[in-house]
Amino acid sequence: MGKRHHKYDYFSAFESLSELAVDEADLLIKAIEDFSTADALKETMEKAHAIEHKGDDINHDIFRNVATDFITPIDREDIIGLAQALDTIIDELEEVIQRFYMYDVHFMHKDALEFARLLKKECKALNKAMEDFRNFKKSKKFKSLIIEVNTYEEEADQLLMHVIRDLHTTDCENTMRVMVWSRIFEHMENCADATEHAADCMSTILLKNV
Repeated sequence: MGKRHHKYDYFSAFESLSELAVDEADLLIKAIEDFSTADALKETMEKAHAIEHKGDDINHDIFRNVATDFITPIDREDIIGLAQALDTIIDELEEVIQRFYMYDVHFMHKDALEFARLLKKECKALNKAMEDFRNFKKSKKFKSLIIEVNTYEEEADQLLMHVIRDLHTTDCENTMRVMVWSRIFEHMENCADATEHAADCMSTILLKNV
């Protein structure tokens, strides 16, 4: 009797990636709540990179299997596209923490925590949708979960507009502070965009397979 081939579970891999995104968002919140100095962030950056490395390992597994599997549950290009989109979320969240260090911030902006908490809500909404993704053809709640992700992204857009205007009106005399925090907040909004993009990838897969 021939050896039975183990079928790779792409959906479990996707779930693992979306869970790592939530973990990275959690770490971002902790970095903000516990902030003292930029130099003190080195340990947090190591933890963030460890999460990012786990995501890379999962992606390598996905790419290796999608290249060799005779049959995949959804189109190969969709598997690769979604895996890359999820990996981007983790990368972008890690980069926010790195920017606190690279820009040598001397204080934590009052709106940073609100933004980070919103990003975590969006990542958690994506993770909930991902938990239901393997059943997307039959699920009655998958579409509403995707809409929830999109709603949080819209809130991030509005928050970015508020914080950037606040910087240019309240801190307008401190050019460096305006520049640094504008870049950080814009990158936090990139995290929200990346999360929405992953949700859009899932929606596209749904439309192609119904």
